[in-house]
Formats: sequence, C-alpha cells, structure tokens
Amino acid sequence: MILQIALDTPLRRVFDYRPPATLPGEANPAPQLGVRVRVPFGRRQLIGILVGITGESAIDSGKLKSALAILDQQPIVDSVTFDLLRWAAQYYHHPLGEVFAAALPVSLREGQPTQHGTEWWSVSDSGRQELSSPSDRRAPQQRAMLAWLAQRGSVSLDDLDETFKPAHLRALAVRGWVTPQTQTAGAASEETPGVVVPDTAASAVSLTEHQAESVAAILATLPGFAAHLLYGVTGSGKTEVYLRVIAAAIAAGGQALVLVPEIALTPQLVERFRRRFSAGVVAVHSGLTGVERRDAWRAAHNGEARIVIGTRSAVFTSLPKLALIVVDEEHDASYKQHEGFRYSARDLAVVRAQRAGVPVVLGSATPSLETLENAATGRYSKLRLPHRPGAAQAPQMSLVDLRKHGGDQGLSTPAMQSMARHLKAGGQVIVFLNRRGYAPSLFCNACGWVAPCEHCDARMTLHRRAQQLRCHHCGAHGAVPVICGKCAQPLNPVGQGTERVEETLARLFPGAPLARLDRDTASARGAVQSVLERVHSGEARILVGTQMLTKGHHFPEVTLVVILDADQGLFASDFRATERLAQTITQVAGRAGRELRPGEVLIQTEFPEHPLLNRLLTEGYEGFAVSALEERREAGWPPYSRLAMLRAEAKDSAALDAFLRAAADASARLKDAAIKVLGPASALIARRADHFRAHLLIETVARSGLQRFLKDWLPLVERLPGPPGLRWSIDVDPLEVD
Repeated sequence: MILQIALDTPLRRVFDYRPPATLPGEANPAPQLGVRVRVPFGRRQLIGILVGITGESAIDSGKLKSALAILDQQPIVDSVTFDLLRWAAQYYHHPLGEVFAAALPVSLREGQPTQHGTEWWSVSDSGRQELSSPSDRRAPQQRAMLAWLAQRGSVSLDDLDETFKPAHLRALAVRGWVTPQTQTAGAASEETPGVVVPDTAASAVSLTEHQAESVAAILATLPGFAAHLLYGVTGSGKTEVYLRVIAAAIAAGGQALVLVPEIALTPQLVERFRRRFSAGVVAVHSGLTGVERRDAWRAAHNGEARIVIGTRSAVFTSLPKLALIVVDEEHDASYKQHEGFRYSARDLAVVRAQRAGVPVVLGSATPSLETLENAATGRYSKLRLPHRPGAAQAPQMSLVDLRKHGGDQGLSTPAMQSMARHLKAGGQVIVFLNRRGYAPSLFCNACGWVAPCEHCDARMTLHRRAQQLRCHHCGAHGAVPVICGKCAQPLNPVGQGTERVEETLARLFPGAPLARLDRDTASARGAVQSVLERVHSGEARILVGTQMLTKGHHFPEVTLVVILDADQGLFASDFRATERLAQTITQVAGRAGRELRPGEVLIQTEFPEHPLLNRLLTEGYEGFAVSALEERREAGWPPYSRLAMLRAEAKDSAALDAFLRAAADASARLKDAAIKVLGPASALIARRADHFRAHLLIETVARSGLQRFLKDWLPLVERLPGPPGLRWSIDVDPLEVD
C-alpha cells in the first residue's frame, strides 16, 4: 500500500510514502482519503493530505520513506469540498498541496486536532523502554518528566506545574517517548436542533412583490442545483431575500454559506444575520486570530454552525450539511485571489453548489458581464428587484462639467453648493475619490522633477499627515523632501487624494464633522466599525472615502453623493476598466436616498459627452451592460473567449524576456491552431519592488481547449531554464490583463 500525499510545496506533484508502522483503527487499516499525514521531507517533517492510495510507485521501493503518523480517523473536510479542492487544483493548474493549505486554518495545517477537546499525554512503549535503560545524563530533565508522567498514567497541559513546561513535553514527543490523545467534545449529531428565529418582528416584515417572487423561485429549487442571479438595484432588499431562503434551508437541517467581498466592510450584514438567527452564525475571514479561525472551522465542520459568513477563502469551509450558497456583490473583484493560488471564489461557489446539488444565489446591483451573459443564455435564472421598497426612490444623477466650472482642490463650485444645501437640510454627504493619500505626486515647478519610487516604475504618493512619501505598489516609504534635489527649488503636491479632500472639506465646512474611510484609516483593528458608527449615529455629517464605500453599506441619512475624478477608468488599457468604472459609479451612487429623503448624485468629469457616462445616466447599469457585451462580442473578449496569463518576474529584464519568448516558442510546438499566445508584453508597471514584470496572454474560444493546452504546455514551461530568482505563475480567467 502506497500513500499519495499532497504537501504544501510549490511542486506540481504528489509524494509517495509507505504507511506508518501502525495505522489508527484495527477494523479498517486503510486510512480514508482526506486525512492528514505527518511525513519526513528532507530534514523537515511536514503535514500533508492523503489524496490517493495505490499499489505501485515510480520510486524505487528501497528509496521510499514511511509516513510518521496518520493524524485523523476521519477526513479533514467533507467529501464535496475534498473533490472541489482537487478540481480547483486541476482547473487553475496550481500545486495540489498549496490548494489544500489555502483551505485549512493554520492550526490544522500544523497538526492540531480537528475536534475541540483536551489533549492528554501518556508514555509510549519506546518511552517505557527508555525508562528501563541506563540513565542518559544528556537529558536529565526529560527523563525526570518521563518518570513523573509514567507515575500519573496521563496528563493534560493544565496538569503541568512550574517544574515541567509544555516545551519539555513536546521534546519528549519528538523523541517518540510520549504520545498524545485528544478527548473531544464530539461532533454535532443528526438531531442537532435547527437555528431558531427569535426576531419574529423582523422575519414578519412584508416582502415586496418582486422579493416574494424571488424567494419563491429559489425555494422551488430546494433541494437541487440551480444558479440564480438576484439582480436588484441598490437598496432593493436583496439581503431580506437571502435571509428568507437561508431560514428555509436551515429549518430543513441544512447549512448555508454566505460569501461577502470584505468582512470588515460589511459589519451590518453580519450583525443583521446574528439578530435574525440567535445561534449557529460564524464568520470566517483573515482578520480572525488563529484560535478564532480554528474554532469557526470546527463549528462548521461539526455542523454546529448552521450559517458561515466569510470572504473568498470561506468557499473552502467544510460544511457536511451544505444546503445553500449565497454570493453577495458577486461582481466584486475581491473574490479573485491575485497572488499564489489565483482562484475565483465566486466561480468556485457555483462549482461547489453544482457538485453538492444545492442552489447558489449570486446577488448584485451591478452584475459582472460574465454573469449577465450566463443569465441571458439560460445557465442562470434571472430574478429582478427593480425598485427600492417603500417610498425610497433611486437618486437623481447628473454630470458636472469641470471644463466650465472652477473649484477648490478638486471640488467644483456646483458640488460645494449642493453640499451646503444638503447639510443645511440635515442630510449627510458622501464624497468619493478612489485615490488615497494627500497627493499622488510631489512636483517641482522649476525643473519638472517628480518624486519617483526607487524600486518601481511609479511615483511616490504624498501622505502629509504621516509626513511620508509612500509607494502604493511595493510599500516603500521615505521622508518628505522640502526642496528639489536637482534644482533646490520648493516642491509642490499635485493632485488630490482622500486626505487632501478631507483637509479641504474641513476648511470649507468647519461646522460639519468629517470621517474618512480608506486603507490608511482602516488599518487598525476596529477602525472601520468606529467610522461607520460615527456615520450611523449622525455624528459625522460628511464621509470621504475610496471604493471601500461601495461595498453594501446602508446609510439612511445620506442624501448627496459627490463623485470626484470619475474619468480615471474611461481610457485605461484593460478591457475591463469601463465595466469596473460603471460598477463603481452605480454602487457609490446607490448610497444616496435609501430612505424617505430623496437622493442626489453629482459626477464630476472633464468628458461629459462620453457615451459611458451618458448611458449610465439615461439607461442605468443595465443599458451600459447591453452595449458593453456587444463590444466584447465584436472584439472577442470574455465572456465570448477564454483567457489565461503566464505572469513572470525577475531582476534581469533581458533574461525575463528570453524566458517568456522560449515559453511562447514551446507553445508553438503543440501546434494548436485554436490557441493564440500573445506577447511577451511588459506589465503596466513594468518594474515593481526591483523586479521586472511581463506576461504572455493565452486566448481561445472554448474553456475545454484552454484546459487541454495548459495541461500540455505548462510541463514544457517548467523545464525551461530561467534567470536566478525567476518567479512565474499561471492565472486562469484573469481579471486584469494590463
């Protein structure tokens, strides 16, 4: 019997081991797939996942090592998740061991028990032999502890006093003199009660006609796979639809998975779920401590947690009784992992639902063009929420022509006048600018010098409050110079960031308290919640921020939204730039007028005649999407083609170019006429963190053809020589191609 183990290494293979000397469970000596295995790997010991059992190995039997221990009686994840992880590794062409590592909390990757319980330590057979052998003067403390432990039979860490430390116990374990056993609290049984719904007033709220139709349509597919696009305008009540269908799913004994773009930016959603469901709601995201992440995973794996709310990695949470998946704000780019294992949590959620035989609901006011195309072709059902409930109306949107109107530090005169009017009427105002910092450049008017990043092909951003120049690409920072290093003339900040806009608004509206929400103000734990509480309490009258403001927030008193520098995405090189711009404008505009007070949105632009802006104003996001899909069809871009990118970086630009050209030549040897390999081309920021970056773009019509090509091509790429320090990765279905 040969165990095939997936290890957390960048190698695209599994590793063969003999079974350990003793296997857990006498009745079933063969371990189950999906259990964790501790194995020797070079001079280290690693913990991997058993993904296969075979009778033969390509490695000579004399060179095969034995595994050290099987850590689990049962698989570490449920069967659907296990198959999903293997499928994801194949689809995204990523090492299987790293894929499994991405799915598990750190504590489980380190070998901690899967079940909550107390770890008891006892002397092993080899430990008893050691006690009966002559004394080893090199480890008197360990022998003393071994003798003490033998007298007591077994102890937990709580039993240790000042004489013996946990480190001593682990040292004995390394020698094999003691063994641990975990007394667990036990998993949830089949009779685990469903989650009660105590908030009867909230659950009795009348649904609108369209909400009721959407709930009925989703419930009609329970149990069974179906993909639903819940296409609702901002403030139309999508969350209430989620709550109703989830209540039905867990009432039948199931579990629900709810994915959100960024957990720190959607505290209202988590709070609302916990108000509605009195128990069994856990959050899973990177902001948790290791212990919190482990406990949430255990609760989900055991069935104690009936609802899991989490960010993209939560799509891999083990849920043995999964009955429903919800992906909120499905269009959001945060669902795509841009480093390492480059997966799309939204797409994997659909695959997981299909494999589990459960419905998946994709909700958004601005669905991605791929999702809209899936709905148009019938792959997804399209459920509409075209109106806000009650008397709330969509905000009135208009353009401000910056060529005709002067202003003050990026704020036009009409915008300032509207702000004064809304503040006087008791409303709150959002000012949106998707650029943090004080100014994007520090400029010398005399000689034209601009403060550069020494490590990137980019400019340093001025952060005035911190008195630093910072690179937003590599993280480099430095002091702010007073005079130009070339001509000794004074330097001037050019352009506006959120910090500068905040300073300007404080000067223009001294009686209106301000709050700012961007990556700089949100870095501390609890900072986002503090800002949002100031807005909800009415203490802050003006909220300045970046795209963090677009992610599902409900601000009842906001009556005006001012969008600064809306032109950023109009002329970008990435073919998705206009889609992202339309989504951002629509989402941030949707923060206005969500209750009884009417809302107003001002979009500042130097291109008021641009078709995208005018179509958004006259036809809304849906009108934009129709024209954008037609443009994509004519150009042969996704969703009407399939893409992958080979991204590479190295410190030697010439050697990097040679490697990518060799990779392109290798693709030609496969002679696949349906595949286009374009490039090499430099990244938009060609040098970042002292590494040059470039890529090849692979394009074809069919997904199956792309997968076949990558399967044959990537082994050829792996064998290519490259410069020292070369790093490369494959990105299937990339969101950014510049």
